[in-house]
Amino acid sequence: MNPLRDATSRSRYFVGLMSGTSADGIDAVVASIGGTGRGLRTKVIAHHHQNFTAKFREQLLDACLHGTVAEICELNFLLGEQFARSALAVIRVAKLKREQITAIGSHGQTVHHLPNGKPPSTLQIGEPGVIAERTGITTVADFRVRDMAAGGQGAPLVPYADWALFTHASRPRIIQNIGGIANLTLLPPRARLADVRAFDTGPGNMLMDALVRVLSRGKQAYDRDGKWANRGRVSEALLAQCMAHPYLARRPPKTTGREEFGEMFLREFLAQGRKLKLADADLVATATAFTSESIADAYQRFAFPKIHRPLLARLEIILGGGGAKNPTLVRMLRSRLTALAAGGWSSSFSLSRSTLKGEFPLFTHEDFGMDSSAKEPLAFAIMAHETLLGRPSNVPSVTGARRAVVLGKIIPG
Repeated sequence: MNPLRDATSRSRYFVGLMSGTSADGIDAVVASIGGTGRGLRTKVIAHHHQNFTAKFREQLLDACLHGTVAEICELNFLLGEQFARSALAVIRVAKLKREQITAIGSHGQTVHHLPNGKPPSTLQIGEPGVIAERTGITTVADFRVRDMAAGGQGAPLVPYADWALFTHASRPRIIQNIGGIANLTLLPPRARLADVRAFDTGPGNMLMDALVRVLSRGKQAYDRDGKWANRGRVSEALLAQCMAHPYLARRPPKTTGREEFGEMFLREFLAQGRKLKLADADLVATATAFTSESIADAYQRFAFPKIHRPLLARLEIILGGGGAKNPTLVRMLRSRLTALAAGGWSSSFSLSRSTLKGEFPLFTHEDFGMDSSAKEPLAFAIMAHETLLGRPSNVPSVTGARRAVVLGKIIPG
């Protein structure tokens, strides 16, 4: 039975669960959600992060490209147990009882995503049947497949929440997530859902994290506070090779993942870096610059031309995800955007330094009262809420789907 009974006026509690392409652990939120669409009302009550052990993370990452059917089958249930524990943990942090939770929205863990395959396909694991059984709470999961069945890329899905939460009456906004993969959502002022544009810009933390694990021989999982990159010098030659990747020039709608910027890309990056006799710090600096440059390049190619010229001076860029907490990456991105603004956003747009008044301003989700790590699990809590109302939450203008569809599979509690 539908727990919401088509009622949207009263807010209810939902849990959102997310493990991204970095596969570093599970972010969980409890949120109060009411309304729907642009009338959505949300409040994050509690946020909890559960790290994966280093051994389990390596097992999971290896399975994404090399896992056998048996390994993925087992991991599906093991992850289901971990997602269930995270859900129960965040409910305790919120000081609520599980009976007070209407539903859980779980993204799962993507192990393979082939939007350009024949046929297109995707696989997220973290068995929702286990989550529902362990918690006793209705669970909505496997959100991507219905959009792909409708002809879409199955990603990105978070733009629905971006649209509902961040659309401004007079300012254009870019919501820039920098997780394992980096992706943007472009919101014109007073955007209707059909006005939203979003796509993956390229690697976020994926290449940087993998590189640091290799260079540190497994002692570091990521470049904490961007300190390693800050000691190095960017190799313009290696950066130019990275920027020649065909994905970057591909027009949206588009999504990417480990299949294009994972293990094979890392091997080639290291091989080219060694040929150039780059120091380890230079390699990390160049990988960090690649993330920054690919984001800025995506803005210049595909985002800025969609913004009316008089509105460019009012643009707000809001950063989220783990990359937003990397000062070196943020500094590189701000510097690149400042140069773009001063020298011309694109072939047709320009913004003078006098208009800019200094460095390009970058905001974070924290500036808007939201923990960056909580936004994506909140998005899947929102999608679970909309699914139980029977309302679509994909964005066809973003994914390329033929129509709006209700996402996810419902497992009763």
